[in-house]
Amino acid sequence: MKELSSRLALRSILVSYLFILVIMPISAVYLKGFSLGWDPFWKEITGIIAWKAIILTLKLSILTTFIQAFLGTFIAFVLVRYKFWGRRWLNSLIDLPFSLPTAVSGLMLLTLLGPTSPFGKWLESFGISLLYNESAIVIGMIFITLPFVIRTVQPMIEQLDPFEEQASFILGAGKAFTFFKITLPAVFPGIIAGSMLTFSRSLAEFGAISLISGNLPGKTQVASVYIYGEIENYNTQGAAAVSVVLITFSLVVLLLANFLQKWKGRTI
Repeated sequence: MKELSSRLALRSILVSYLFILVIMPISAVYLKGFSLGWDPFWKEITGIIAWKAIILTLKLSILTTFIQAFLGTFIAFVLVRYKFWGRRWLNSLIDLPFSLPTAVSGLMLLTLLGPTSPFGKWLESFGISLLYNESAIVIGMIFITLPFVIRTVQPMIEQLDPFEEQASFILGAGKAFTFFKITLPAVFPGIIAGSMLTFSRSLAEFGAISLISGNLPGKTQVASVYIYGEIENYNTQGAAAVSVVLITFSLVVLLLANFLQKWKGRTI
């Protein structure tokens, strides 16, 4: 009886915690976004500047997610399976974007890619500019979301039984076949989870992007910066409407990722 009471108390605390810190803020944004009805909401999100900001954010977030799914899996595999000088140092640096304020990350990229830096001057000699354009936004998103796929895939590779891969090699399978038929299915749930976090984080990124994108309305202005601008202009309805779109996309991706993980678990 005492154990049952403890479980109920823990569940009540957990539900209250989620309700206060997750459900209530999300509900508040939805209520504010639709406070004036459907027509004003639709008018806000289909305005030319707001719509272009949403489309740009979605497009570059999807691109970043695919890049990180490939790059993160590759880096995680190298960190686990290969021993080389500086491996521990590199493994520690992976978490750097977690510890830095995003504005500091943006300043770092601005300093590195700026026209006055040696690297920026070298790029400009080839006619390449990585600031104040879509490339800058993608670079910022990749830097901020670097750890997600790596840290979700890495423990799965560590737990993978190497004898399965060795058996595949003994039976005459090549490295590519072994990776796609044995290794990749085993780490697929981690790739999905990390990619989901990458996409959601890319949608919400503000600090780094605001410094390196140029924030040109209709060209390089992402949704988070647009929301900030609308709040500064006292248009909380417009800011909430665009926020509703981003939250909805994040929730859809979350549900889809959970479905894919369950489906993949049944088919393996």
